[in-house]
Amino acid sequence: MAILSHRRRRSTAISMSAIAGIAAAGVCFAVGGASAGTVSGSLYRDPSSAVVRWVAANPGDSRTAVIRDKIASQPQARWFANFNPSTVQSEVSEFIGAANAAQQIPVLAVYEITNRDCGGASAGGAPDLNQYQTWVSNFARGLGNRTVLIILETDSLALQTCLSGAELNARNQAISTATQTIKSANPNAKVYLDGGHSTWNSASETANRLRAAGVQYADGFFTNVSNYNSTSGEANFGRSVISALNGMGISGKRQIIDTSRNGGASGDWCGDDNTDRRIGQYPTTNTGDANIDAYLWVKPPGEADGCRYTAGSFQPDLAFSLANGAPNPPTTAPPTTTPPTTTPPTTTPPTTTPPTTPPNSSPPAGDGCYADVAINQWAEGFTASVTVTAGKSDISGWTVSIVLPSGAAVTGVWNAQATGTSGTVQFRNMSYNGRVLGRQSTNFGFQGTGTGPGVLANCVTA
Repeated sequence: MAILSHRRRRSTAISMSAIAGIAAAGVCFAVGGASAGTVSGSLYRDPSSAVVRWVAANPGDSRTAVIRDKIASQPQARWFANFNPSTVQSEVSEFIGAANAAQQIPVLAVYEITNRDCGGASAGGAPDLNQYQTWVSNFARGLGNRTVLIILETDSLALQTCLSGAELNARNQAISTATQTIKSANPNAKVYLDGGHSTWNSASETANRLRAAGVQYADGFFTNVSNYNSTSGEANFGRSVISALNGMGISGKRQIIDTSRNGGASGDWCGDDNTDRRIGQYPTTNTGDANIDAYLWVKPPGEADGCRYTAGSFQPDLAFSLANGAPNPPTTAPPTTTPPTTTPPTTTPPTTTPPTTPPNSSPPAGDGCYADVAINQWAEGFTASVTVTAGKSDISGWTVSIVLPSGAAVTGVWNAQATGTSGTVQFRNMSYNGRVLGRQSTNFGFQGTGTGPGVLANCVTA
């Protein structure tokens, strides 16, 4: 793939329903002076993020305190990367509702464009651009009417090497239409388009691509989600892009900078193997820069880039490496809502839509595990949400075997590792969700072409 030295992989994990989190549900990051951009307020911390769930499930791990205090305590983007047109509205609405209740600003990363990542480690997206617009319309209906920050389609403009001229024109039109659809549904939504980063395309080329994709309808652009460049370097690059846009008659656009992993050395593009990087500036809308609306953690620290580990999977070793030795977060204000008093589940709950198929195997009378599968079918493909439940005793690992119908094939997986893509496919736990307490559950999912499975799913323990 071209430009590997300039890129890193993004999250492809499915969006999940909010669950009870650990303390500090509301976090304020004002550190003196008013925000210089157009966004002002406290950012929302997702209580169901992978790092929060890992911390809750591993209280005795030697890495937990550092990961909890420096990463899990911080607001990060919720990625919407699963093609689920029938459920995305309810998932977005639930997430937005929780942020509104906390009186905080949610950050949503939309990652669903057709042919995303040019077939790389984060390949996937909507089957075609017509279905993409359907998905975006449903997504937009869940946004409410308060301020939300939308990071729209990472790498969609900076990475275009796999597109023909006609495909490029169609993508630009799709992103422009998506921006207008979101703004029409929620006029208070702040939408930012892909600006790559300072060591990828030039500022003038970036401005040209932004203009072609309808940045005039957006609030600005984001940079550094796909790299680890310094904040100062990205800010200088952003000023050059804004100047180029001004020269085209497009004014008033601002920048978002991803600072989730740019606090250390640069080096190899893949964060899965690099131990020299650290988390950068903590998320805030108080940038002190009139051109920059926020410093955000768009790419969640600890989620893999896709070279050593599965793209989007949470890896505690990566999180600990990023957080260990990094400065402590700024002093926070008390939560704006009462923290939950219940013990959070150690695993991901099922998606908001109830299963459309009955359990595929019977609960074990004693030890062991069983799996339930819910299928969301559309014309040419499907998504499957699989809930793995332990018997009366804890389990330390699981494998689920699912037989796909003839002609069906797996094209993407989250929260599990798959062996095979057709016929009988085995899904094994990741490092962070293999341990399931007795009578508790964890969740994984996959996307495929053809008809979704409707036969038994067999679950065995490690």
